[in-house]
Amino acid sequence: MEIPAPFRLGEVTVSAEWTDYNHHLTESAYLLIMGESSDAFFRFFGIDDGYRAAGHSLYTVETHLRNLREAREGERLTLTIQVLGTDAKRLHILHEMYRASGGLIATAEQLLLHVDTRAGQAAPFPGPVAARLREIRAKHRGADLRTAAFIDAIDKVAVCYADLGIFP
Repeated sequence: MEIPAPFRLGEVTVSAEWTDYNHHLTESAYLLIMGESSDAFFRFFGIDDGYRAAGHSLYTVETHLRNLREAREGERLTLTIQVLGTDAKRLHILHEMYRASGGLIATAEQLLLHVDTRAGQAAPFPGPVAARLREIRAKHRGADLRTAAFIDAIDKVAVCYADLGIFP
């Protein structure tokens, strides 16, 4: 299957339930929309309901959200995801949210950890998933990353969490 770079997801329309008293998208709605796009991306490389039922999942351990412009009720938005990095247990992704008519609205970088949910601890990605992520990362390498805030997050967070004894 061809790997788009960046991975382009469908459009969404800002609903009234996602807006605040100014009729702008709320902070939590930015994360909700980006989270749903993450789930679509996860299915692309093999993490779906069956995978989670078998006892593995991805947990978000860090998110950096940038609200660059307003998104208003009724506005159509498009989303992209790029893989910035991956290793045995971690995945670093960049979401970008655009107006359907053009113009970057928001970005979110996320660091996710692959977890054995039954054991309650971090675990390496299984071979096929790890291979697919490396393939996607290779395709995404060299993409325009001007909006990324912490490109070397995997290394920084790995050291931080190791120092704290979290998710060895």
